[in-house]
Amino acid sequence: MTKSKLIEMNNVGVVVENLDNAITFFTEIGLTLEGRMMVEGEWAGQVTGLGNQSVEVAMMVTPDGHSRLELSKFLSPKTISDHRTAPVNSLGYLRVMFRVDNLDELLIRLEKQGFEIVGEVVNYETIYKLCYIRGTEGLLVGLAEQLNNKTVTDVLENNE
Repeated sequence: MTKSKLIEMNNVGVVVENLDNAITFFTEIGLTLEGRMMVEGEWAGQVTGLGNQSVEVAMMVTPDGHSRLELSKFLSPKTISDHRTAPVNSLGYLRVMFRVDNLDELLIRLEKQGFEIVGEVVNYETIYKLCYIRGTEGLLVGLAEQLNNKTVTDVLENNE
């Protein structure tokens, strides 16, 4: 049998309480709503292990079309835990990071809507200006502006 090869990362899933607010927030960052639908029934529960479920899903896509964020609102079964406001060093998937072209302008718009920077905006190795923010429902979101043609891969290769 031929060994399987990873092709791409399809999406990252985020569970929210208010799907409309989450769509608005991620649209403000620059993602586009690709589609919205209900995912229901026993077949879906067989994949997730939750049994019969009813979930409203919105798929957000980045401008390059390569990355997606799947926003889900569970109608049933009800959500059972909440780690949205956990710090970044907690176990599990806790943040998603996006590269933007004008971090300062985006932060002004987001702060006007009440979203706050966690910590401060920093300059990493003159490669990225970046920060974390608490977005809609307290979700932790990383934002990074590339400052030159170097990437983190360049830094990692030089440290080997």
